[in-house]
Amino acid sequence: MLDIRQIPVLNDNYVYLLREPASGAVAVVDPAVPEPVMEEADRLGWKITHILNTHHHGDHVGGNRRIKQATGCTIVGPKADAERIPGIDVQVGDGDIYQFGEEPATVFDVPGHTRGHIAFWFGKSNALFCGDTLFALGCGRMFEGNPEQFWTSLSKLRDLPDDTRIFCAHEYTQANARFALSVDGANKALVERAEQIDAARARNEPTVPSLLGEEKTTNPFLRADNPVLAANLGLAGRDPVTVFAEVRARKDSF
Repeated sequence: MLDIRQIPVLNDNYVYLLREPASGAVAVVDPAVPEPVMEEADRLGWKITHILNTHHHGDHVGGNRRIKQATGCTIVGPKADAERIPGIDVQVGDGDIYQFGEEPATVFDVPGHTRGHIAFWFGKSNALFCGDTLFALGCGRMFEGNPEQFWTSLSKLRDLPDDTRIFCAHEYTQANARFALSVDGANKALVERAEQIDAARARNEPTVPSLLGEEKTTNPFLRADNPVLAANLGLAGRDPVTVFAEVRARKDSF
């Protein structure tokens, strides 16, 4: 399995270092800034060979060129947004398998937050790197996509196994929990999870990664086809895209 290290940077970003033990390949996922990433790799004695980018936003690609200059690494990013990925070498898209050392990563196109967003799923390691598409108890803002695209993207990720670990790019979970309770407050699993999150953050512990199975039962953005949630929003009987759009709109102004 991959050896995964989580590096907190900026205000609330997470950058990930992945090492595939059989080959020694080392990837950085969405390097917002270069220095903490290279320092951690040096501390571990890992040589960075790859950068995996999920989308073009500066807090995900800001370290690309500096890390590539220092290491000669290969930058892998979304085919649908290649012109906005600094230093991209390899373009991948929906259904592609990218071989990272001895471990394959399945690529999903997951537009919504941006038009060209992708996610990397390492099935052997139960690890999903989904950038800003799916958060613990949330999802990204809909900057360039539409509700139908975003719901389709989230539905793809929801179909993965329950034991998939969600390595999202931000520590937003406590705020996401407060919003989730406002639209799904009778959900006992959500109430219990929110209490656990508050306790973890009080201890300054990360809430990421989370498990997909837990997201399926508590994350309102993955529950747009749940009749109870639809009824809570006054949208009983409406289609999931309409419900998702309402949840996203409410979160935007929460």
